[in-house]
Amino acid sequence: MSFFTQTQEFIKKCVDELGVEPAVYEFLKEPRKTVIVNIPVRMDDGSIKTFIGYRAQHNNALGPYKGGIRFHPDVTLDEVKALATLMTLKTAIIDGIPYGGGKGGVVVDPTKLSKGELQRLSRGYMRAIAWFIGPDKDIPAPDVGTNPQIMAWMADEYSYIRRQNEHHVITGKPLELGGSRGRTQATSRGVMFIAQKACQKVGIDFKGSKVVIQGFGNVGGNAAYLFGKEGAKVIAVGDVYGSIYNEDGFDVDDLMAYYKENGTVSTYPKAQKISNSELLELECDILVPAALENQITKDNAANLKCKILVEGANGPTTAEADEIINKTDILVCPDVLANAGGVVVSYFEWVQGNYHFQWTEETVNAELKEKMYNAFDRIYEMAQERNVPMRKAAYMAGIKRLADAMRLRGWR
Repeated sequence: MSFFTQTQEFIKKCVDELGVEPAVYEFLKEPRKTVIVNIPVRMDDGSIKTFIGYRAQHNNALGPYKGGIRFHPDVTLDEVKALATLMTLKTAIIDGIPYGGGKGGVVVDPTKLSKGELQRLSRGYMRAIAWFIGPDKDIPAPDVGTNPQIMAWMADEYSYIRRQNEHHVITGKPLELGGSRGRTQATSRGVMFIAQKACQKVGIDFKGSKVVIQGFGNVGGNAAYLFGKEGAKVIAVGDVYGSIYNEDGFDVDDLMAYYKENGTVSTYPKAQKISNSELLELECDILVPAALENQITKDNAANLKCKILVEGANGPTTAEADEIINKTDILVCPDVLANAGGVVVSYFEWVQGNYHFQWTEETVNAELKEKMYNAFDRIYEMAQERNVPMRKAAYMAGIKRLADAMRLRGWR
């Protein structure tokens, strides 16, 4: 089953369990709009290479579409549609976030492009979708393979097309162009806040808890740093080049410095090298998959030895694996809840952009903590009341809010 099909089937189950009209599923099963674009880019050698890009707008019952843009060689239309759907649910479960779900992507390995080529690709993608988005219509943000610099190029290109400064069409920008303090670490900080709440429910002291993190990009790397700074013991991490383990826990300052200098943690000398499969199956308190989707499958789900699974990535657990995990005592904090910190602070950035005012980082982090804690408590309570796993409770909470909004707007 594809990632998108798995997402559709799970939504259908949640709609049925909620007892809302079948029309709700009809509105949620497919994005409302999807575009496929070809982006010609002049390469440094003078040749022209064409890249394929996508943008999906899933549902805007609650407000403008919102979702990241990823640059990755494995981007597909199916993936973009699935991620747009998850964004709709993610924004719906956080109280006070007036967004719908969107997602974009370009089929490219950004590490293979020069800085000039990457800028021309970023601007070309924005030119191709500029008619499709807008600061009150669809607001993109960074995702896998993109960063604040790429967002700056895109915001500048959009403003050039519009012949006026409209940088607030994009979030995740550099501070100098209207970005928000705290945005870079927002997803990781949200993951940590959810892990702290989960520890309270399971009866684990977060300080001193053993943590394993798969992935060392923006989400995984910052998560390792933040977990360590808050007193957790990060005992294993991994990136695309390999995984490492230290039973005594890493010095996160030293590990981050090594990563910044070498671009990988796989060769970090103060650790034991292990495989990715060994990483996921280590005995620990908290496991954070923060890489790509479909990392925990029916083949390894039964081997997990964590007490809490906090999904930093989108869709890291397949539907078959989820069924296996649900039969264990592992508390699953699903992606639509656990990694919502990024979109929460993107919303804060959008608000600040509209008012031309910047909050302090302390204000941003405090507001983020309140929203993440409240969302966890509400979803945990629903899971207990209905005797369902946290993932189903999260989907049901989001679908309920969307169903109410669509009813009030007269869509059904």
